Amino acid sequence: MKLDTQMQVFNFDAITREAQRFERMGFDCVWTFEAAHDPFMPLALAATATQHLQIGTNISVAFGRSPFAMAQTAWDLQRASGGRFRLGLGTQVRAHVERRFSMPFDHPAARVTDYIRCVRAIWDTFQNGTRPQYQGAFYQFRLMNPFFNPGPIEHPDIPIYLAGVNPRMCRAAGEVADGFHVHPMHSVSYLKSIVLPALAEGANLNNRSAHDIELYAPVFAISGETQAAIDAVEQEVRRQIAFYASTPNYRVLLEHHGYDSLGKELSDLMRKGDMAAMPKLVPDALMEDIAVVASPSELPAKLRQRYEGVLQRVSLYFPIPENAPEAEWQQFVTTFRAAA
Repeated sequence: MKLDTQMQVFNFDAITREAQRFERMGFDCVWTFEAAHDPFMPLALAATATQHLQIGTNISVAFGRSPFAMAQTAWDLQRASGGRFRLGLGTQVRAHVERRFSMPFDHPAARVTDYIRCVRAIWDTFQNGTRPQYQGAFYQFRLMNPFFNPGPIEHPDIPIYLAGVNPRMCRAAGEVADGFHVHPMHSVSYLKSIVLPALAEGANLNNRSAHDIELYAPVFAISGETQAAIDAVEQEVRRQIAFYASTPNYRVLLEHHGYDSLGKELSDLMRKGDMAAMPKLVPDALMEDIAVVASPSELPAKLRQRYEGVLQRVSLYFPIPENAPEAEWQQFVTTFRAAA
C-alpha cells in the first residue's frame, strides 16, 4: 500500500520547499485539489523540484476544461516529471459546473466516460501521430496539425483516476479509468458493499478486472497529543461529515449505514443557515465508521490495518502543516510501512 499526502500550500515560493520535504519524509505521492487555486500549476513546480515523488490531482474538474486543454496540461506535466504524473478527474456537481464554470453538465457519468476516451485519443495522436478521428456522444477530436502537436514523450501512459461516490460513477471508473479516487466521506463497509462491486461491473464492460483499478482515499483521522487537541479535531471532522452529508450525492452512504433521514435533516439545516446545529446530528457510530481514531503513535499502523486489502493508496485528509517536524513524519511513514 502506498502512503500519499496532500499539498496545502499554493504560494509559489513555498511549493518547491514543501514538495522536497514530502520527498524526504518518504511519501509516495503528493496530490493537489481544485478549489481556490488551479491544481496544475503547483505540480509543475513540484515536478521539477523532486526526483522520485509522484504528483497528481485529486481532483481537477473535468468539465471545467476541454479534453484537448486537459490532455495538453497532463502531457506537459508527465514530460516535466519524467513519468510521475497522475491525472485525477472529477465531475463536480451541476450547480458549480453550469453556474461557476459556465459549462454543460448533462449525463455526467456518460459525459465523463466520453471525456476520458477523448483525452486518450488525443494522447495517442501526440505520441504516435495517429490521425485524429475521435467522435463521441459529447466530445470530438478530429483536427490536428504539427503546429499544435507537442510530440512523443518517454512515458506516454498517463494514469487517469476518476472520483465518485454513487454506483453509476463507480461503474464509469471501472470501465475507463486506471484508478479511482474514493471520497473521504466513506467507510470500509461502503467500499466493500457498494464501490468495489460497481467498479467490477464497469471493468467487466471493458474486459478488465476490478483489480486493474487502483483505489486511493484521503482519510479522516482523529488524533492528538492532548484531549483538547483530540476534541478540536473531532469537532472539525464532524463539521466536514455534516457538510458532505447535507448534499444529496452522499445519501447513498447514509442509507447504507441505516441513516435514511439524516441527509434530508442536514440539508434542511443547511438551507436555514444553521451551520452550528449540523455537526450535532452526526451519530457517534457513523463517525467511528468514517474516521480513524487513534493516538499519534498508533495512527499509522491503524490506518494501514483498516484499509489493507481494500485500498492501494491512502493519505490523511488534512494536509501536513508547513511547520510540522520533518523527523516525526518520517517516523510516521516508516511505521506505516512496517505495519504491513
